[in-house]
Amino acid sequence: MDRSPPPFFKQGPSANARLAFFTLLGLALLMIDARTGLLGAMRQGVGTVLYPLQRGLLVPRDTLSMTFDYVGEIARLRTENSELRRIEAANARQLLQVEQLAQENHQLREVLQTRERTAVKSVVAEVLYDTRDPFSRKLVLDKGLQQGITAGQPVVDATGVVGQITRVFPLTAELTMVTDRNLTIPVQVQRSGQRAIATGSTTAGRLELRYMLVNADIREGDTIVTSGLDSLYPPGLPVGRVVTIDRAGSGNFARVVVEPIASIESSRLLLVLLVDRSGLPPPPPVEAVETPRSKRAAAATRRN
Repeated sequence: MDRSPPPFFKQGPSANARLAFFTLLGLALLMIDARTGLLGAMRQGVGTVLYPLQRGLLVPRDTLSMTFDYVGEIARLRTENSELRRIEAANARQLLQVEQLAQENHQLREVLQTRERTAVKSVVAEVLYDTRDPFSRKLVLDKGLQQGITAGQPVVDATGVVGQITRVFPLTAELTMVTDRNLTIPVQVQRSGQRAIATGSTTAGRLELRYMLVNADIREGDTIVTSGLDSLYPPGLPVGRVVTIDRAGSGNFARVVVEPIASIESSRLLLVLLVDRSGLPPPPPVEAVETPRSKRAAAATRRN
């Protein structure tokens, strides 16, 4: 029985013969190329033809490498961004603290210079907080009875009068500012010597001079200082500066509005003048301003 393949599937020489042939051909080409270099141009041509195929086969590898690099770069940038934000926040906080300390140091220097210029014994106090009463202008200081502070003593800053101590505790004291409507200070016009009484105005952050005659010698821009007639405020302390004068009001008195010279809304360090109040009458109590709610309550009490 014939087991040879049909003529259609006949493949020529055997595999061993072809292996031997191509082996000899390869050795011959290697020897010819090594001696003459005739196959260099052929290799360059084949490399040029196969270059696009090589680049195409490298595209998946390059794409994966670029993707990994991109993801890693994003993670690194996020980490660096977070670190830079943390450093920026820390630097901003330190810068604000430095600026605040520099401002407090400047205020302290000015207060100490004022203390040296004032012959009255004094103590430096720091503002702790504002009181919660919306109808009064008061501050709480960090000094009290243990530091020799008593009710009625005046308080100043580096530029002028801030107010007066109206309530004292062992470790703290309550300061009523000059813009409070229930605080009065005897003053005078520095230019003309005209005396008056300064009190808080209905306009926020302003004072008024009471009982100033229409023909009084006072002008806009005049500096108002303490007169010293109450034996409490040393004479000559700056209180404010005249901003408006209304001489056309009813009666014989003019309405004079004064702007405080002291930085009453921003000063953090103040100077309490330890004026000896022995022999002086106690300071008048600072009454609360009557509000619409308190008026209604008082009316209801009277009806009952």
